Amino acid sequence: MSHELCRCPWLDTSKADYVAYHDDEWGQAVHDDHVLFEFIVLESAQAGLSWYTILKKREHYRRAFDGFDPALIAEYSAAKIDALVQDAGIVRHRLKIEATVRNAQCFLAIQKEFGSFDAYVWGFVNHQTIDNAFDKLSDYPTRTAQSEALAKDLKKRGFKFMGATTCYAYMQAVGMVNDHVASCFKRKR
Repeated sequence: MSHELCRCPWLDTSKADYVAYHDDEWGQAVHDDHVLFEFIVLESAQAGLSWYTILKKREHYRRAFDGFDPALIAEYSAAKIDALVQDAGIVRHRLKIEATVRNAQCFLAIQKEFGSFDAYVWGFVNHQTIDNAFDKLSDYPTRTAQSEALAKDLKKRGFKFMGATTCYAYMQAVGMVNDHVASCFKRKR
């Protein structure tokens, strides 16, 4: 008799680090501005790539981008951006790196306006997790009305690489939506 835990169908359970991400982070409600910014950096870098590619580079991103400190990143010079473009440990896409700097500046402006990024971003889900109970991978949307509204507002505020699909992935990652399938052991937490 197998005692294997049932997990979400998108997860490649042969990858221990991916399993740990699913089990310990994905879909958990995040209200820490520092972590919320980290996921903006990672999700915007992920656009067009697999999440696992970014997850494997996460620790290097942490080092390359000053521990995901938005105040430091907002001040990056052209020389720092040029150096990051040469860094093989991250996605070396100049526009995405420049977007990270711009997004840090916009993130700080939102913190100033709302008191925290948490207060701003969670407003798109009325400050509570949307609890979906999908049964299979094909049930997952790639975008929702909430992710479209968030993307539209972020764009208006100057954010880059944060379209509606990326925003939905962000909302899943930081627990604004709980998209663990109905059979996943995390659903029963």
